[in-house]
Amino acid sequence: MMRKMLTLMACTVLAGALTLVASPEEAVAQQAIFEFDEIVVEGRIQKPEAFYIIQAANLSYEPVDPKPSFLPELLESVEEEPF
Repeated sequence: MMRKMLTLMACTVLAGALTLVASPEEAVAQQAIFEFDEIVVEGRIQKPEAFYIIQAANLSYEPVDPKPSFLPELLESVEEEPF
């Protein structure tokens, strides 16, 4: 068990050392540099040429009857015995 742990640690250290040994030239060769020149776009903004006209719908509303006041019932419940 101890031998396996030492082998694993040695492999890990070796792999880390190999990544540090890589030359900077190889790292630069792997980088991609993209240079873009500025682009000028000329034109005009088109405005919509069509208009939509929607006629108002003929809605028929019925008046809502107001609810009668519940204050008399509320006062009556306060005057009653609780239990």
